[in-house]
Amino acid sequence: MSEQLIVRDQRKMAACAGFLRRSLFGASAKRCLSLSSCRSAAFYEKAIDAVKDIPNGATVLVGGFGLCGIPEKLIEALKETKQKDLTIVSNNAGVNDFGLGLLLHTKQIKRMVSSYVGENAEFERQYLNGELEVELTPQGTLAERIRCGGAGIPAFYTPTAYGTLIHKGGAPIKYDGKGSVSIESKPRESRSFNGQNYIMEEAITGQYSLIKGWKADRSGNITFRKSARNLNVPIAKAGKTTVAEVEEIVEDGAIEPEDVHLPGIYVQRIIKGSNYIKKIERRTVRKVKEDSSISSSPAAKLRERIIRRAAWEFKDGMFANLGIGMPMLASNYIPKGMKVTLQSENGLLGLGPFPFEGEEDPDLINAGKETVTILPGASFFSSDESFAMIRGGHVDITILGAMQVSRFGDLANWMIPGKMVKGMGGAMDLVASKSKVVITMEHTAKGGAHKLLQECSLPLTGYRCVDQVITEMGVFSVDRERGLLLEEIADGVSVDDIRAATGCPVEVSDNLKQMVQI
Repeated sequence: MSEQLIVRDQRKMAACAGFLRRSLFGASAKRCLSLSSCRSAAFYEKAIDAVKDIPNGATVLVGGFGLCGIPEKLIEALKETKQKDLTIVSNNAGVNDFGLGLLLHTKQIKRMVSSYVGENAEFERQYLNGELEVELTPQGTLAERIRCGGAGIPAFYTPTAYGTLIHKGGAPIKYDGKGSVSIESKPRESRSFNGQNYIMEEAITGQYSLIKGWKADRSGNITFRKSARNLNVPIAKAGKTTVAEVEEIVEDGAIEPEDVHLPGIYVQRIIKGSNYIKKIERRTVRKVKEDSSISSSPAAKLRERIIRRAAWEFKDGMFANLGIGMPMLASNYIPKGMKVTLQSENGLLGLGPFPFEGEEDPDLINAGKETVTILPGASFFSSDESFAMIRGGHVDITILGAMQVSRFGDLANWMIPGKMVKGMGGAMDLVASKSKVVITMEHTAKGGAHKLLQECSLPLTGYRCVDQVITEMGVFSVDRERGLLLEEIADGVSVDDIRAATGCPVEVSDNLKQMVQI
């Protein structure tokens, strides 16, 4: 074949390729058939340059859980650029002097869409004084709303929050500064599937997403470290423009494809941070030599009784989720030789004990924001995956605390309207799952006020969801038709004592036993 013929054929092939390219991608397409190379992430030297075009009034999704895995450099940059009237979607709002708490102090946030207020006093103050709109959303629902937004799914049905203010409407979004509610949540559509009740939740998307990763390669692929993955993954997918800050930028190939937690297709901008503070919200440690002595105070002994009885509910091979406080302490009494795997909503399966002094890792916390360790065989995952485990019934038992429990198993433990609001966190999702729900609490409140009631007077966390209640006075099962049934009674306590301390009728089992202890 002559050289002229070869050149002519090459030109014909190039023309055909150009026609194909214009047909597929439009006449303005550049000379590249790879969309990824045309849309690869841009790398910025300064955080402020990556966020300065965010407009006033924008909806911004922000990754992290507590202070773990938050994009602290991008948040600091937003403080400098001074955008205002922002709607921020994030699990919580940091603490008073760090994370999103910085933007609360500068009054740049108009509305927070969150699951937890926690110990951020400024967050709670602004909300109760009518300076801030707050749309409190169950943590698992929040994660799924964000995940659906990134997946192009407009809405979904969930059993979480059925029968609560989230379902019925009327949850306070904004107060008027005088104690009354000026903006309330709207009711959710409900529907029954296979005999179970569900409510409809709409997806969440944002104009911008700000996330924190560990490493990124030149193609924008990102990997996260330990429990810092949390909400960062679904949030990255739900933003029109996702800005990622990372601790290290590596060349393509340095992150093995199977180790990529977030593909580069979801990331538009990347900055490399430095001099990270990585504050720890609840630094919790164990002593080298644990003190086995039990406090002699009456209150401590009563709590010990509750905790030891709760541990009796563990069975070998169980997967368990334990709330903060007394529920988590029950894990200290898991019998030797029994394997119980602890699951944490922020994306951890296989929780171990608290670390020793000096071994704390800010990227390794539990759902209570406490520093923890992991056991051999543990795994990390994102928040949406965590709540898929919970809603899907893969967790066997949930142990939580409570402010109030009703005769037929309603639970209230997340707010006192107009006075105290901590948020529901993951509790609404946990009690709506198929796991056994056990409540550990002191039998009465301060001053002797009843906590076991005919009906809860506080906003519900879950409707007809509690299976068992353990107090220092006894153990009660909950029958959906008959109500509370006393099955075990503590030493030195009479049935009359229990009835006097309970604000609703209590039936007594024909086989009443002494309260057992691990």
